[in-house]
Amino acid sequence: MRQLAPGVRLLQGRPRHLMNVYLVEDVLVDSGTPRAAGRIFRQLRGTPLSAHVVTHAHPDHFGSSRAVCEEFGIPLWAGAKDAEAIETATPARAPGRLPALLARTPMPPPCPVAQHLGEGDEVAGFTVLEVPGHSPGHIALWRESDGVLLCGDVFLALLRVGAPPDFLTWDRELNRESMRRLAALRPRLVLFGHGKPLREEPDRLARLLR
Repeated sequence: MRQLAPGVRLLQGRPRHLMNVYLVEDVLVDSGTPRAAGRIFRQLRGTPLSAHVVTHAHPDHFGSSRAVCEEFGIPLWAGAKDAEAIETATPARAPGRLPALLARTPMPPPCPVAQHLGEGDEVAGFTVLEVPGHSPGHIALWRESDGVLLCGDVFLALLRVGAPPDFLTWDRELNRESMRRLAALRPRLVLFGHGKPLREEPDRLARLLR
């Protein structure tokens, strides 16, 4: 694991930065696809864990969640409006033909959500922000003291920093509002669901929205 900020570590992925999983103090944030389970187990074995948080109900973020919760005996927490999608493994999809086709692909196993997170809740020293759009109940984690933001998929940073693809986004305009909200925080470290960290560029997100 690689330390990115005090109490925040990035688990090793394959390929690196394609689907990010973080350890925030003793809370695991996201779990990648079902194939990531073994890799997560190996890296976390012997590490005390109190809970597992999913930023949003997409299969590349809750894919190994049931396996993780069962292996470590920890509860799953998620945004209130995404909880049912995780518990039934039926993510909300974007309008259109391609999203409908993608919805027919096999989904990860469902997982019970023990706590519904909402605006202002605290997770391991971070504040929960409700930032819907990419999914109905998408959440971000924000630590104002040092400007660290875990933004999930409100922004992506694979080839470049920008919005997630429309065909994977439940409500494009609502996600745009969430992008504006997070950009206004002027974070000093942005940790994405997909892509490399963005450091010491507090105005970078805002410039994308001009």
